[in-house]
Amino acid sequence: MRIAVTYENGEVFQHFGHTAQFKIYDAEEGQITKEEVVDTNGSGHGALSGFLSGLKVDALICGGIGGGARMALAEAGIQLYGGVMGDADAAVKAFLAGNLAYQPDIQCSHHSHDGHGGHCGEDKQGCPGSGCH
Repeated sequence: MRIAVTYENGEVFQHFGHTAQFKIYDAEEGQITKEEVVDTNGSGHGALSGFLSGLKVDALICGGIGGGARMALAEAGIQLYGGVMGDADAAVKAFLAGNLAYQPDIQCSHHSHDGHGGHCGEDKQGCPGSGCH
């Protein structure tokens, strides 16, 4: 199995469509056998599902993600585990152990948080939604 995590400084990056890197994990029998960090080379939003598909990714762990990206991942056959925060390595280990805390219905319907300056996964100053592209 191949698992991708939106990645920045060891943490699960919270904006799927803006991630500059993914950490890719290969796993067999519940154990990580290989890991590497790959650059997206400026790919964004819809192009990222094709990028992950080209890497033969089976599952994606991320923070916030928009509806279009969710659909593109589903069409590519990539399982989505969104709404995850914290250490990327710990998230993958929890996933492999079957106890990853994630939000199956995470979705962002806006792009700018209406100028509130919030980050995806946060609900600052009454911004609707809990995640972004």
